[in-house]
Amino acid sequence: MLLKSLIQPKAQLTTVKESTTLAQALTILEDTGYRCVPILDRSGQIFRGNIYKLHLYRHKARGGAMDIPVTHLLKNATKFIPLDAPFFKVFFTIKDLPYIAVLDQQNYFYGILTHNHLMTFLAQSWNINRGGFVLNITATQTQETLPSLTKLISRYTTIINCMTFNLTQQQKQQILITLPTSVTPEMLQKIIDHLQRKGFLVPVVEDLRTE
Repeated sequence: MLLKSLIQPKAQLTTVKESTTLAQALTILEDTGYRCVPILDRSGQIFRGNIYKLHLYRHKARGGAMDIPVTHLLKNATKFIPLDAPFFKVFFTIKDLPYIAVLDQQNYFYGILTHNHLMTFLAQSWNINRGGFVLNITATQTQETLPSLTKLISRYTTIINCMTFNLTQQQKQQILITLPTSVTPEMLQKIIDHLQRKGFLVPVVEDLRTE
């Protein structure tokens, strides 16, 4: 479920109304430095889409009229998510967008989730400040892989983060395990040796303390 703390609410944003002209929108974007801003309806409650500085410049360079409404260059009209959107939907929707619009339970514009905020949240979830080593582990895809792997490592130390990726074409899993700073190089080697004896491959180990 989407965390409200990641969302910038409407009151903190620069937006334009659907009646705003292209010339006015361009001035707003140049003054604020934003690459795009949300377009709302006349009531300021309904999300209509986004207006991009790039499209405004292109339109103006081609001799296009600048006294027409921003809806003429409206983009991303269907790019929005509800407040209770699951994370998988957020990832599939935001993709290369600078932000994704967020709607409340009444489908009114609530705010935006920026790509930067989402990436920062993911980076924090890695607990890099508490991490000592990250094990990049490759394993055959089975239902028992992750439980057996975490059980084995837990014999030596706690696990502060775990992330898995399915390599479907190879029928394998790539698993990233972050270990705490209390793990010594000697303990690390024991963990790796034990993993390899059990058939896990550990091709890469990243030392977060040197980053």
